[in-house]
Amino acid sequence: MVSTNVVGILGGMGPAAGADFVRLFVQACAQQMRARGEPVRDQSFPEHWLAQVPVPDRTDALGSAENGAHQPLEPMLQALGRLAALGSRAVAIACNTAHAWHGRLQERFPQVELLHMAREVAQHLAAQNAGNVALMATEGTYRVRLYEQALAEAGLDCHVPLADERRIITRGIFDGVKAGNMRLAEECFSEVALRLAERHGPVTIIMGCTEVPLGLQGSAAVAGLSLVDPAQVLAAALARRAYRAHCG
Repeated sequence: MVSTNVVGILGGMGPAAGADFVRLFVQACAQQMRARGEPVRDQSFPEHWLAQVPVPDRTDALGSAENGAHQPLEPMLQALGRLAALGSRAVAIACNTAHAWHGRLQERFPQVELLHMAREVAQHLAAQNAGNVALMATEGTYRVRLYEQALAEAGLDCHVPLADERRIITRGIFDGVKAGNMRLAEECFSEVALRLAERHGPVTIIMGCTEVPLGLQGSAAVAGLSLVDPAQVLAAALARRAYRAHCG
């Protein structure tokens, strides 16, 4: 039997994105097995736990300096503690904006390797020699410059949407995916993606909110555009940790 490490997924932000991340992780694990020349068997998948917990809205919390129940740190800490208690050696956060609290979460649980989505994506794009990058994300992710900083550290520049385009993305996230209106989500996300491509030329678009790929991938309107799903990159990184000989 293949020797693996226990890993965890911190989800609930939103629930559909957390569930989809598990799918991506299972696919990445199968790819790991094939790359090692091993048969893909049920028994060779690693033990992995999904903490699908209610977490207050991350963007709203970043816009408020006050402490209280509207802040997401405490429920994320509790969920991460459960994943650590279950033996998770590495944990992925299935939410882009939640990485604003990455440092505080990692500090509280140093025994767990808490993967950083934006840094994983930046390293992935740098390895592919991506030259022109744009970001579709939440207002919270833009506010903390999560991707801009990680991409700059990797030597990459990042284009961001205009203010009205950000509002369209927000509508696609909340009135679209989170409300179950996937047609609206596809319309909103496609419009912004096409505007970015028109303004900046051939560009690799980071779908920097876990709701964006759910509404954008498979859209005929953006066929031919280069899209990167950070959740897919992060899932592959978590799978590598699961099959690593010594994790953490």
